[in-house]
Amino acid sequence: MPVCFFLLVIALLSCQPAPPFRYAGPKIEGVNLVAPPERPDSAALTPVRQMGADWVAVVPYGFNRKGDNRFYFSENLPKEGRKYGQWWGETPAGVAETIKMAQRKGLKTMLKPHVWMQGGSHLDLEFQTEADWQTFEHDYSQYVLHFARLADSLHVDLFCITTELDRFAVARPDYWRKLIGQVRQVYRGKLTYAANWDRYASIPFWDQLDYIGVDGYFPLSDARNPSVSQIVRGWKPHLDALQKLSSQQQKPILFTEFGYRACDHTARRPWESDTDCTDNPIAQARACEALLTAVWPQPWFAGGFAWKWFMNTSPRHRERDQYSPQSRPAGEVLGKAWR
Repeated sequence: MPVCFFLLVIALLSCQPAPPFRYAGPKIEGVNLVAPPERPDSAALTPVRQMGADWVAVVPYGFNRKGDNRFYFSENLPKEGRKYGQWWGETPAGVAETIKMAQRKGLKTMLKPHVWMQGGSHLDLEFQTEADWQTFEHDYSQYVLHFARLADSLHVDLFCITTELDRFAVARPDYWRKLIGQVRQVYRGKLTYAANWDRYASIPFWDQLDYIGVDGYFPLSDARNPSVSQIVRGWKPHLDALQKLSSQQQKPILFTEFGYRACDHTARRPWESDTDCTDNPIAQARACEALLTAVWPQPWFAGGFAWKWFMNTSPRHRERDQYSPQSRPAGEVLGKAWR
């Protein structure tokens, strides 16, 4: 049989789409915890269990200023006035105690470091010179590896290496591949990365991780007060794109964050947190119901973490927050599904 025939067969096989991926594990049903200013009482996580969630994400923060090539966190804070002071729940001691509190409640844990950039967006972090990149990367590796070691010592179930540093991820793939290898040496659990909803397909190192992490603030409907069915229809193109990447990588999609404000137009631009809000908790609940209807049953979907959940017994902080499902119909919708 001619050699060209075999070459043709190989070429045709290489053009075949990747087979659909099927996630075999239990769906992750979790919430992102807001680090409290002071140590909360031992009952702080009881409502999480009562709602039916079985995971929490613990979120420490590190800091930098736009244009500054230094990165600061609890272990390298500058001495001059400790200008980057942190709440109890963001310090290593507070993070460790929060993880232990969750474990005592039977909750699984994801440790999920964030960057707080003053004067800009962490999404667009970048530098113009190799020297600046290397200075920042030295600091940042210390930050990630510090919490990776902490995660391993406390038997954290999932470590999210970073949240939404997508321009950095695309610009410096060799750094990230090396860092992931270093994390694997000190942490024995599963790994993910939290990519923004509009940049997740560009992340170059999904092949080294266990989950494709996406912060799922997808635009779904321009309506002021959309119905569940309207929002479900808005998911169609996004589901197709997520399924395609999952098949290509043969990995599950995990929503490292999802959430909607209790406001009019909640499904239009869910990532916007600083625009005017006309109170509409029913719209928030419908958006959550649509996500549970359209996304949760997908065979490639591993579950997700709602943004966000306050540990404070006092409502003084969460009363000002528009995303939290606590004490709102959205919490009842999630609880009904998860219980």
